[in-house]
Amino acid sequence: MRTGVIVAGGYSTRFGDGDKAVADLAGTPMLRRVADRLAPVIDRLVVNCRPDQRGSIAAALAGYDHSVTVAEDDDPDRGPMTGILTGLRAVETEFAVVVACDMPFVAPALVEYLAERAQGHDAAVPRVDGRDQPLQAVYRTEATVAACEAALARDQRAVFAALNDLDWVFVPEGEIETHATLDSLRNVNTRADLRAAATDLEG
Repeated sequence: MRTGVIVAGGYSTRFGDGDKAVADLAGTPMLRRVADRLAPVIDRLVVNCRPDQRGSIAAALAGYDHSVTVAEDDDPDRGPMTGILTGLRAVETEFAVVVACDMPFVAPALVEYLAERAQGHDAAVPRVDGRDQPLQAVYRTEATVAACEAALARDQRAVFAALNDLDWVFVPEGEIETHATLDSLRNVNTRADLRAAATDLEG
């Protein structure tokens, strides 16, 4: 059993007007594209969001293949680690795959591989161009919740503050590319990114 956690609660200031999580991406809300990509490799879905997003996210996920739990932030937009923590608190499985709502090219085969690499550890995190990608990674739920809580207690809100307390492995580009293209880790930050992603999806 595996749970997917989509982190969707940020305000996305670079994106401009509108909620990036449910922005139309080639005819489908972006968050739904992420959820649909995850569907083959998860058994249930948790979506972390702000309270004001609940209705639009429910609409975007109508008819989804798995049960969906919405995990609202108590204090909205305190950064991605808080979103990860809120989402993981709603997870009942030992491991969860965490993906940002703006990664519509997430590859099921890569998720499966990250889950394999996480065995015996607390997390498996892709590394591209020397940069770790903690918002498309597999985490051991209980250990990661504890690490996030400890980091916040130290007033540290960066995801890496929690990773420092975990036994985690990075997955290099060579291993990523045996299961997916590096494009699977691409994210959509701006309206221009959204247009480019739509062109690629429609092509």
